[in-house]
Amino acid sequence: MNNVVAKALSEQVNKEFFSAYLYLAMNQHFEDENMPGMANWMYQQFLEEQFHAKKMLKYLNSRGVKVDLEQIDKPQVKWDSNMEVFQHVLEHEQYVTSSINNIQSLAVDEKDFATMNFLQWFINEQIEEEENATNLIKQLQLIGDNGYGLLMLDKELALRNFVEPVVE
Repeated sequence: MNNVVAKALSEQVNKEFFSAYLYLAMNQHFEDENMPGMANWMYQQFLEEQFHAKKMLKYLNSRGVKVDLEQIDKPQVKWDSNMEVFQHVLEHEQYVTSSINNIQSLAVDEKDFATMNFLQWFINEQIEEEENATNLIKQLQLIGDNGYGLLMLDKELALRNFVEPVVE
């Protein structure tokens, strides 16, 4: 495997673990705010981001790359509103999308077709991640200060359940 692509993917593993840590911080924020559905949504995101990191690790290992795990930065832990949290989710997912796109660009430049194929799953996943965050922001905008609407959304988000797919 090309060293430039391997290094970028190894760095992305760290970014995925940071993402998991960020979503766990958001989960704790909503636990503290007594919003169990939103807390659940963030916890499911935490699990999903861990899966992403593990999927990348497995791929790198299958290509003979030893990954050195780096320190994970402390995430933000306080937000002023529900809207601010979900706006942070969208901004963070856009950052992850950009990072994965950059790795794909490196893989194209290096003619690393296996990695290009592998990354397509993550590119599709990022489309879904950004769409989910955007939809939740739009719902929060519609709800505004309506407490009943907020409770209904919280109840809906409590139903989310991430089931880890079998890693290919």
